Order: sequence, then C-alpha cells, then structure tokens
Amino acid sequence: ALRLADGRSRCEGRVELEKQGIWGTVCDDGWDIPDADVVCRQLRCGHAVSVRGNSAFGRGHGPILRDELGCRGHERHLWECPAAPEHDCSHKEDAGVVCSEHQEWRLSGGRDGCAGRLEVFFRGTWSTVCDSSWYELESAVLCRSLGCGMPLRRLSFGHTLPGKMLYECGSLQTSLAFCRWTFNRSAPCHQSRAVGLVCNGMGS
Repeated sequence: ALRLADGRSRCEGRVELEKQGIWGTVCDDGWDIPDADVVCRQLRCGHAVSVRGNSAFGRGHGPILRDELGCRGHERHLWECPAAPEHDCSHKEDAGVVCSEHQEWRLSGGRDGCAGRLEVFFRGTWSTVCDSSWYELESAVLCRSLGCGMPLRRLSFGHTLPGKMLYECGSLQTSLAFCRWTFNRSAPCHQSRAVGLVCNGMGS
C-alpha cells in the first residue's frame, strides 16, 4: 500500500509505504522524477511535476522503508524499484512529491489572499475558473478551504490564463477537488467569465 500524507490534496505529500501493517517513509537520497513518477502513477495521480526532499511535508513516523531508490519510471509499484539494503537516514530526509493531478487554489490580485480572481494550479500550470456553474455553494467551499470564512460577494474577470476549469459541487465539500470538475472543455465554458470572490475572512 502507498499514500501521500500531509499535502493539500491526495495527489501531493510525503510518500508513505505500508509494510506488514506499519506505515513508513522513503528517504530523499537519490529521490528523483522517475521515482516520483512511479508513485504518482500508482496512486492514479498522473505524473510527477516536482519532487521534494528534506521533509518538505513534515516529518513522518515509523520505519524508513526505502533509501537510494533507483526506479526507471515504468515500474507499476514502488516496491519493484531497486533500493539500498540499509538506510542511513532520519525523518528529516523524508521524500515528498507533487503529482500532476494535484489541485491548489489562490485568490489573486485582491488586497489579501481572501479576495481576487480565482486561479487553480493543475497539471503544472495556473488556470482560471469558468462561472457557468459557479454558485453560492462553490463559493462557500472555496472560501472555507482557503481559511477565509464565508463568501461576501462574487466578482467577474476575463480569462487570461491558458487553461479553464469548471466545478460543480453537490454539497459543502472540504475542497473543490472533491466536487465534480472538468478541465479545458470548451462547451460549458464558451460564454463564461472568470470567477472572482471576496470572502469575509482575512488572508495572510
């Protein structure tokens, strides 16, 4: 079993493996894109867009199960990759990854991080969000997930970034990643404007 821990979505975080019911981590010695690609693909998270070392997602617990990984990138499971028989690591060297299917959001151009045009990072690039299916519920999910309280009002902007994302939330999810979404489908976004928001909280 394999998982990513302490990231902002299930497709980002510290790499954790399970062995005989105990979860452990991977050391960042020799940790590179081919190794991370295997993790992302095994988790159905696309491919690796960046690798992180030095416990970038916090220090894990339990045994350090892999060191000096030497994946070629095509392996189906991380366990199939060659690795050092012994490790000389501590948890301050826990390896992490950001996969292409990870999504993160920001409100850009406002007075703080709680107001502005909504932009989403997905598949390695920042995109805008279409307003065609954007209602009070989607606004509430977004403001809450950014730690910005509740939505005060909606704003409207032009699309100036390469991609367009569309979200439809059926309930108050913890994150837009758990709502229905489509990326770069022209039809529903055809006449849309780019979503902007003012939330009632204060951003950093």
